[in-house]
Amino acid sequence: MAKHVPTSRLARGTKLGAVAAGTVLRNQRTRLSMRGRSEAVREKMAEESMLRTIEQVVVVLGTMKGVAMKLGQMMSVLDLDLVPDTHRDRFQQRLAVLRNAAPSVPFAGMRRVVEEDFGASLESVFAEFEPEPIAAASIGQVYRARLHDGRQVAVKVQYPGIDVAVRADLKNLAMFRKVLQSAMPWVTPAVLDELRLNIESELDYSAEAATQAQLAQLYADHPFIVVPRTLVEHCTTRVLVSEYLPGRSFDEARELPEAERDRIGEIIYRFYVGSLFEFAEFCGDPHPGNVLVLDDGRVGFLDFGLYNRMDRKHVDFEITCLRAAAEERAEDLRELMIEHGVIDSPEEIGAEESLEYVLSASEWCLVDEELTITPELASGAFLLAVDPRASEFAGMKQQNLPPEHLFSRRADFLTFGMLGQLRTTANWHRIAREWLYDEEPVTDLGKAHRRWREEHLPPQNRQASAGRAPRR
Repeated sequence: MAKHVPTSRLARGTKLGAVAAGTVLRNQRTRLSMRGRSEAVREKMAEESMLRTIEQVVVVLGTMKGVAMKLGQMMSVLDLDLVPDTHRDRFQQRLAVLRNAAPSVPFAGMRRVVEEDFGASLESVFAEFEPEPIAAASIGQVYRARLHDGRQVAVKVQYPGIDVAVRADLKNLAMFRKVLQSAMPWVTPAVLDELRLNIESELDYSAEAATQAQLAQLYADHPFIVVPRTLVEHCTTRVLVSEYLPGRSFDEARELPEAERDRIGEIIYRFYVGSLFEFAEFCGDPHPGNVLVLDDGRVGFLDFGLYNRMDRKHVDFEITCLRAAAEERAEDLRELMIEHGVIDSPEEIGAEESLEYVLSASEWCLVDEELTITPELASGAFLLAVDPRASEFAGMKQQNLPPEHLFSRRADFLTFGMLGQLRTTANWHRIAREWLYDEEPVTDLGKAHRRWREEHLPPQNRQASAGRAPRR
């Protein structure tokens, strides 16, 4: 998907259940095991009606460009082993339509975009420019080049005419809303509005370049996080130039030894999820293609077209809810959600359903024990969420998550999917307690991050985005 997210309707339809109760979740109720959910999903997927519904959505979106590419990226977290053998080839073919949805544009057309935006020939701007792209973005391609001063750079160039095509796609999405809702009930008019507003902002590479420059400065000298600097003077609406960052791809990282994968997974979790709670801002587009593992062990992060800043009070609300869920204070949680407008029909929603709703999406980081995140856990959650017949949280499904929380929940969900692909293990709750309870870190990475923060960030910037208006 593009910038619309697993809204509350996705989160509410996702029933992860519980791992064995840790020291935080001590109740004696028996929940469905997280580890048993993939088989239930497999049985659901065996039903032809479910497959046909998903295929219909793929066919509709397969005619679109940037929007379809975003959906393909999101669905790439799926573990296709969940799909029964008799359907797997067909399902893979349908997903390939989305993953390969980028337009095929000859280099001459891409070159023309660069020259039009710079008002100069390619040779006058770059000493070298390799015509074969090194990566594909949802609305453009990335090339390797060298400036006349010798600096190696990565150049992201929009497909010619993609802005017109994407805006047309967004109008089509409104037309196909009923088709989409048959497989994805959370695709509401409000979600489509969020999609339209945010993907249109992603079409402006100059704004993205400014955001990336700010992040590169923020994370300068960080012990394990790298954001490449942008060369703002070389960036335009359709061309983004940043320093070239060599490194191993996420797919290569998946083949590394367990200890290295666990370390990378913790870094990814801290960057995509931890930054929201620490700085009230976060990258809203976690995706394997946006991660590089450097030779020195640091992890580089790319692509900031979808970047979100939240009002501190909304971040604090999420923290308060997560603490209530971790401590199983169901009544307190329900009251919080009523006060904040998450529950607008209190007579229909009980305390237990409120708690189960939050746990369905976040229990993996609220249980105080080590947990290996697998593709089955991530994709099981996703498929149960999009199943239109899912009966969990019948009352909560009639509610609507306020817009300010749509993208934070999407980022959390997609990060979970990335960690599943990496098959990484950690006590995610102990890491999260740093921002949920302001506790001292217990991992080596957490301690290194805390030292960096205390040495490099002035006190007023350690909660860097407090009071800032959200960037929409």
